[in-house]
Amino acid sequence: MDKYNSRETINKTTFFSTFFSKTKEGKSGLSYRAKRWIVVISIHLLFFLSFFIDLQVLEGTLNGSRFLGFHMIDPFTTIEVFLATYHIPVNIIIGVTTITFLYLLVGGRTYCAWVCPYGIISEVGEKLHNTLVKKKVIKERKFDHRIRHIFWAIFLILSFSSGYLVFETFNVVGILSRAIAYGWSVALIWVVVVFAMEVFFSRRAWCTYICPIGTTYGYIGKVSALRIEWNDNCDHCMVCSDVCFENQVLEITKAKYDKQREEENITHEYITGADCTLCGRCVDVCHADALKFDFRLKGLV
Repeated sequence: MDKYNSRETINKTTFFSTFFSKTKEGKSGLSYRAKRWIVVISIHLLFFLSFFIDLQVLEGTLNGSRFLGFHMIDPFTTIEVFLATYHIPVNIIIGVTTITFLYLLVGGRTYCAWVCPYGIISEVGEKLHNTLVKKKVIKERKFDHRIRHIFWAIFLILSFSSGYLVFETFNVVGILSRAIAYGWSVALIWVVVVFAMEVFFSRRAWCTYICPIGTTYGYIGKVSALRIEWNDNCDHCMVCSDVCFENQVLEITKAKYDKQREEENITHEYITGADCTLCGRCVDVCHADALKFDFRLKGLV
């Protein structure tokens, strides 16, 4: 993908070319998309090997695991357990504290882009969906992204009222994670159904509107240290918004805010929206180098 010379974007180029990017000097390297896929695949390869050959590096699944002996528990799962049983075991407290601290540093919804196995499957579905929309086979359907908060509350109410982790019965992330670690099951049919929904009905619907796991990490990520930083090199071409499936977080890249910035002498801003997954797609396509990763606490280090 050559963002500097041919202004290629993720939506206007071949899928596999988005795994590589060119510098202004013409040198090729891995894009952030490629790096994310490598990280996600590596994480789940460790899950697989730890179970099948007793590697004992990363044991368990994304709901609950141990990395080199350290417990790590998903925050939403922890809330579900507490509401269903009115009790949290000590190992869960330790695990969720570890995970929460980690994501306060690296950004809450980095989980969605850099850890979740369904995320990369959803990206394939997104490309298929965009192709069908472009060919006018289907229509683009968008909904209010804030509906995710309603689903988040519903799933927790179901846990509280039933005493059962209701969400886990059709959690595509958990189903995939268990299938990778322990072997396939018929529950994978549900993953195929959700994938088909995203291809033929609404782009990345699970991640954008439904998944309470991502919503929970978003709450954590609102105050996290690692962010995408915008600078005034931006020419407001809005290519970044075009490739972002949570593009409401890129509102600050619009030209309408320039007058206020000039008055207040603002040349840099952080994208602080809780929905940002820090996937780096906006950085991959920005020909003006107006977006980059930045650690907000670096001045204190």
